[in-house]
Amino acid sequence: MSTEPEPDLDARGLKCPLPVIRLARLARELPSGTTLLALADDPAAEADIPAWARMRGHTVTLEQRGGHTAYVVVLG
Repeated sequence: MSTEPEPDLDARGLKCPLPVIRLARLARELPSGTTLLALADDPAAEADIPAWARMRGHTVTLEQRGGHTAYVVVLG
């Protein structure tokens, strides 16, 4: 049994700018303090998602997981 939480957004296989666009769309209607887990394998997302988070007042942590990166975003 896996202890990994299900991602709120699985953007693996999507290319820039789709991962950050879909994450922004998902976050738009959620309250401050919500935590989202997104997965992406596009190298551009490693710059795009943290930049979007900073501009919107969110915090983000990244974790490399083999062939993709996990982004934990706490909405500000």
